[in-house]
Amino acid sequence: MVKPRPPIVTILGHVDHGKTSLLDYIRKSRLTAKEHGGITQRIGAYEIATGIKGYATDKLTFIDTPGHEAFSKLRSRGATVADVAILVIDAKDSIKPQTVESINHIREAKIPFVVAINKTDLPEANPNRVKNDLLKYEVITEEKGGTVPAVHISALTGDGIPDLLESLLLITSDLQLEYDTEAPAEAYIIETKKDRRGIVASIIIKNGTLKVGDTVYAGEQKAKIRTMFNDLGKPVRQIEPSQPVELLGLSEIPEVGTFITTSPVVQEKVEQAVKAVRTFEDWANMIVLSAEDEKRKLVIVLKCDSQGSLDAITGMLADNDAIVIQSASVGDINKSDVFMAKATKALVIGFSVIIDPIARELAKQEKVIIKTYDIIYELLEELEEVSLLLQEKENSEKNIKGEAKILATFNIEGETVFGAKVTKGKIANGDQIELYRNDNLIAKSKLVSLRIRAKSVQEVKKENECGMLFYPLLDIRVGDVIKSIS
Repeated sequence: MVKPRPPIVTILGHVDHGKTSLLDYIRKSRLTAKEHGGITQRIGAYEIATGIKGYATDKLTFIDTPGHEAFSKLRSRGATVADVAILVIDAKDSIKPQTVESINHIREAKIPFVVAINKTDLPEANPNRVKNDLLKYEVITEEKGGTVPAVHISALTGDGIPDLLESLLLITSDLQLEYDTEAPAEAYIIETKKDRRGIVASIIIKNGTLKVGDTVYAGEQKAKIRTMFNDLGKPVRQIEPSQPVELLGLSEIPEVGTFITTSPVVQEKVEQAVKAVRTFEDWANMIVLSAEDEKRKLVIVLKCDSQGSLDAITGMLADNDAIVIQSASVGDINKSDVFMAKATKALVIGFSVIIDPIARELAKQEKVIIKTYDIIYELLEELEEVSLLLQEKENSEKNIKGEAKILATFNIEGETVFGAKVTKGKIANGDQIELYRNDNLIAKSKLVSLRIRAKSVQEVKKENECGMLFYPLLDIRVGDVIKSIS
């Protein structure tokens, strides 16, 4: 049976712009006095009933771990938890470095969002300045002719918060969020801890139903659910999407973002997908394939000491089609940058900034490369060099029809014939060839004769052995590789 699922909301924005205050106001305003006294612990998320009519559901679930570090950590494991985001911006301060980072995170996640312009109750508030500043980052609010809702709020007084909640329901109504009650349960871990009760995992379920006593698979663990507590600290026997709960029963502390399911088949597929996320060992591996134009790209997360440096570097890199700037912001390199690089298969580039010690250690663990520079032209030259290498490799690979390995040499009627096995694609008589030894290009020639068991053929396909004649004759050795160039 298919039912509507409440939207799951995450809140992002610059530090001190009011993320936590907004979460606190929403949570407290939706609880009775009796329930207030019952809250004894924080579980990482909570569900509210807005009371707003006219939508498939009046409920919203808020992830109570605001900030882009938590958001990136979830995404680094492929966890698609949030359905919609709130971008909180101070009406006095407007755009700050972490605001820009938040915009990049939201775009990367490909989820809709609402701008909450906070502290509009203060006399120095200037919401219009915020909307104008957002235009610089291609965020066009509805008032400016775009599609992004912008709501004036005060997390202190509660002004505008009902409008904010309705905006969330409105923009997610188009997503048609649903779940199947009969499907295997699917959930994500959003927080973990260990207390007197043992190992506790805070989870949000996305599909199916989960019951006490169910056997679940979390990463490499298999466990039986002993107990579940909702966001009010009350025990529950069964939960449905998008309900958050604390789950007890795991034997080891799992990573944040770990996928949980009641189906071992589903778990195996998800873990394989997570493991398939590439980690990069060196510059040559910093390549992704763009779905848009099928070209190799060098993806970077850029951090600079000032807006001037940032503008200069991004401007100079703008003409290089082989480089994708995943995010660009001012400030030192922190954990958030490492998490974003991990999630987006990027490397971190810093100009005149320092690397936070925690970020440095995290980068080692996550195998994320960080490169820092103090001279702009050195940064640009190295990135240009790597991007050219990628283009050369791409062009070379596009033109290679087939490969063969030299297995032996023969002298037949005064001619040197090379025995080979085609290992990739196909090789045809008349092809231009390149000779490689230990992955190094040695020479070029032309294939002038192709034979199978002394019989001339026009083409030899993968896994077949053949004899080859080349002109001009090359110094070919057993073990060399021949590549056919179309």
